[in-house]
Amino acid sequence: MGKSKAKQRKQIILPPELPPEINEDDIEVSDEDLQFVDENKDYAGFVSRLDTHSITKQVTRVEGLSEDALEALYEKRRRKALEQKENEKIVVQVDPVDALPVKTLDGEVYYRTFSQTEEVAEDEEGNEDKSMVKLTKAERRAKLKKSKKEAKKQGKELAKTEEMQPTQQEAALAEVKEELTAEEAFESKKRKLAELGMALLADPEANIKSLKEMLQFAKDGDHSIVKLGLLSLLAVFKDIIPGYRIRLPTDKELEMKVSKEVKKMRYYESTLLSAYKGYLQKLLALEKLPMYNHIVVRCICTLLDAVPHFNFRESLLAAVVRNIGFSDDVVRRLCCATIKSLFTNGGKHGGQATAEAVRLIADHVKAHDCQLHPDSVEVLMSLSFDEDLRKQEVPEDNNKIKNKKNKKRKNFEESNQLHGNDRKKSKQEMMAKMKEEVAADYKAVAYTPDVEERKRIQSETLSAVFETYFRILRHTMQSSVASGDAKGNITPSASGAHPLLAPCLSGLGKFSHLIDLDYIGDLMNYLKRLAARGSNSDSSAQKVQNLTVSERLRCCIVAFKVMRSNLDALNVDLQDFFVQLYNLVLEYRPGRDQGEVMAEALKIMLCDDRQHDMQKAAAFVKRLATFSLCFGSAESMAALVTLKHLLQKNVKCRNLLENDAGGGSVSGSIAKYQPYASDPNLSGALASVLWELNLLSKHYHPTISTLASSISTMNTAQNQVFLSISPQQAFRNLSLEQESFNPQGIPQKSNNKRKRGTVPLTVASIEPSSIEENEVSKKLSRHFMLLRDIKENEKLRGELDRTTSSLQLYEEYKRQCKAAKHKTKKN
Repeated sequence: MGKSKAKQRKQIILPPELPPEINEDDIEVSDEDLQFVDENKDYAGFVSRLDTHSITKQVTRVEGLSEDALEALYEKRRRKALEQKENEKIVVQVDPVDALPVKTLDGEVYYRTFSQTEEVAEDEEGNEDKSMVKLTKAERRAKLKKSKKEAKKQGKELAKTEEMQPTQQEAALAEVKEELTAEEAFESKKRKLAELGMALLADPEANIKSLKEMLQFAKDGDHSIVKLGLLSLLAVFKDIIPGYRIRLPTDKELEMKVSKEVKKMRYYESTLLSAYKGYLQKLLALEKLPMYNHIVVRCICTLLDAVPHFNFRESLLAAVVRNIGFSDDVVRRLCCATIKSLFTNGGKHGGQATAEAVRLIADHVKAHDCQLHPDSVEVLMSLSFDEDLRKQEVPEDNNKIKNKKNKKRKNFEESNQLHGNDRKKSKQEMMAKMKEEVAADYKAVAYTPDVEERKRIQSETLSAVFETYFRILRHTMQSSVASGDAKGNITPSASGAHPLLAPCLSGLGKFSHLIDLDYIGDLMNYLKRLAARGSNSDSSAQKVQNLTVSERLRCCIVAFKVMRSNLDALNVDLQDFFVQLYNLVLEYRPGRDQGEVMAEALKIMLCDDRQHDMQKAAAFVKRLATFSLCFGSAESMAALVTLKHLLQKNVKCRNLLENDAGGGSVSGSIAKYQPYASDPNLSGALASVLWELNLLSKHYHPTISTLASSISTMNTAQNQVFLSISPQQAFRNLSLEQESFNPQGIPQKSNNKRKRGTVPLTVASIEPSSIEENEVSKKLSRHFMLLRDIKENEKLRGELDRTTSSLQLYEEYKRQCKAAKHKTKKN
């Protein structure tokens, strides 16, 4: 019994179960509670000092004890716990390096140690000080939340940094791999292209399918591969394209049974034609991209030059003509060279491509309103026309008559003979039909047309050429008249306003013998109005403006060429063109205008022309002599050569070489020379003297001085030597661009009598310093231009004096009026 009771007394009764624990994150605290705690932190400080460990500790109790005994038991347990804490002194041994050891008499070494009681006490004091400002539970929860969020952020950042480091390395490795793979892919594609091209060139019929594979390279993303593909296909097509146009079989022909060779040939031709079409479509699509423009144009021009007879020639021609006036010099020159080659090598296409190209150029000029580069019309100068086509018609007609007579004889002989078997006749008829069909097929396939076809092509080409030229002339007239009406008198500008006029006039001069007589009258009227730009004699309302001296000279040259090529059918007075040439000689400027055009005009209009009127010839002689003094050696030489031609043809004009001025009866109705007269017949040049030759005989250039001296002695010389050189050749010989001239001084005559003590002069000391021809020509041109400017300034000053005097009179009149009004008011 006693043991059982002792067990019951020692039996521990468990306390009641605690409420379920709730996670602090799940506890919701209202904003009002947080605000209250923040405002009353001093009052809530005891909460932080509570011993949560003892509160949450599970309490055990013994049954049967009184309250006093139970309290004493609790105090005893508390006292034991405190004593254990005091006895348990945490001793830390110091590192031997940090403190010196102590050696006892026994020889043992002891290291210094210290207890953590002081540190614990210090920590407790710090905690006591901190407990005064301890946070509440809500604040701790909020702080905990923030710390968790910060920990999450730090974890994410660490993860990102850890991810970034491997991703950067992976990216670098990927780039290196891509570069290596790109280079390998580029080399592999190059090898593949080379293999396909070599296979096609070796056996086109067996490897014709490779064209489609090569076309795929032209659609690659790499620009260099695309360019290589285009060039490879160009080389292949140039080699394998046949010398005839491919005609695909019709549906009826496909239904017919044919041999294997014919099927193979049909498959080859259809595959080649489809691949060629796809290649041209790709070229035209890439032409719009700037990076492929040069290479695409080169491919198109090469194909047109190499295979102008093949299919889809129209697309190639349209692309080339479209770029014939392109702003890029490389593209434009390439297209112009291709068109010129097409015109000169008509045997490749039979002339049909020439007619198509000329028609496209005419439409191109019309679409751009004649505002194109001069090269776009200058290519027409490479055309050549066969003038013997009409002569070939007569023998062909004779051959036809002979063939008819032979057929009649054969028919007569056959009628006299016995009729053969019907089978033989039917065979002969079948053979004749077969021959006719073969001849027709051969004619259709061959690209060399017969005489009638060539004649038709040539007429179409000529009509397109002259349509272009007349359109340019009409546009020049209309635009010039419009600019003249809008701006009045405008100084001549460069060929920017009329870029196609110069090549148009050159073409008209070359093909003047092929112009129809019905259009020559209108052409001469156009040329006369263009040449009379801005002259004083041109009093018409429609005055042409904005033409240079070179363009007006070209108009005169073309007019004379047209007249000479159609001399039998025309009777037109060319006096107006002589008047324009007479005025243009004074308006010429070496740096602005073309000297070759002036030399050509002098040759065609003065040297090659028939006998001139005496007054007109004398006027041109005098003006050319004045012209020779003003400009360089090349222009002076051309003018002197023309002057000598005129004096040799017109003997009476040699009176200008005499010293007596006035001329007497030779001078005619005009007794005084008018140097600024616009009409050569009204200048009175026979009343003057060629004093310019005296100055020209002392010219620094020996050729000019010699020629001037020979001209001045023409009146007394018995044997006249006619010049075999033309003004154009003289200009080219003395042109500064082709030949540099260093004039040498005339050595002085040394006196044979020497004085005593004098040293003989050497040749080097006698020779004067060399004079540059360019500088002398510039100085002379400046001098004579200055003289002319002085005269113009005198006129302007006179007008200015008149206007200032009129203004002064008007101001005086105003003052008098004001004074009269003032007097009337006072009165």
